[in-house]
Amino acid sequence: MPDVTFVTLCRNGRNYFCTIKPKKGDTTMSYNDWKDKTVSFKKIDVRGVQGNFFPGLKMQAAKMAVGEGMEIIQSFEPIPLYEVLEDLGFEHYTEKVAEAEYHTYFYRAQMKQAEKDIPMRPYALTNMALIDDDLAQTAVNFWDLTWNDSRRHLPYETRLLLSLANAVGAGRMRQATRELVKAYIHGLDSAALDDVFELLAWNQGIGYFSSEIGPSTLFQAYKTIKQMEKKGNSRAEIIEVLKEKFTEKNPDIKLM
Repeated sequence: MPDVTFVTLCRNGRNYFCTIKPKKGDTTMSYNDWKDKTVSFKKIDVRGVQGNFFPGLKMQAAKMAVGEGMEIIQSFEPIPLYEVLEDLGFEHYTEKVAEAEYHTYFYRAQMKQAEKDIPMRPYALTNMALIDDDLAQTAVNFWDLTWNDSRRHLPYETRLLLSLANAVGAGRMRQATRELVKAYIHGLDSAALDDVFELLAWNQGIGYFSSEIGPSTLFQAYKTIKQMEKKGNSRAEIIEVLKEKFTEKNPDIKLM
């Protein structure tokens, strides 16, 4: 994995295989500066928990004061949580204490309001642990490599549009809708979406576009953006509507 340091600690005669993943481009406190506080952290064991528990964890984290934290126990390294809580001012430290048992400590080093607030993290990946813990870890690592690795050359928004187009080609409209919403939230101009849908009509054919894409939640999200922009709504207002109608609250989008 990129930007990860692996170390081996010995505590009470046991070896702890630990991973430390610092926030890119930022200077953070050392784990040694706050490790003594971890004994007071709220402990949350999400191993085997089904469904989308990420929003609940984020809500709890947002209420914490500087100097507080929580300990998350999962059967794989909870990489998707890192960026979400970093955006709230948290640092993290992860220990692999046994096979299929990771303890991640999140410490609030500063009070921050979420700047990105990007919905639809890869919650469905947690379902992999129901099949096999190693499969879950592989899936999460693959997601992290694909979307977060610094070696990726194409801009994030461009990769989202490529993912959107591939999802449509594979008949995965829910995924395509999520990619569209994320791209717009990240600042993509809606004119780029005009190009995307024109190309979809060209490549998929008018008949398929009319019967499958037109009635889909993907196209409904696109129409929402265009109609609200025409009415003069701000991007912030449009984003709030998109998050309300086309994220996890919508059963046509939600991943179980």
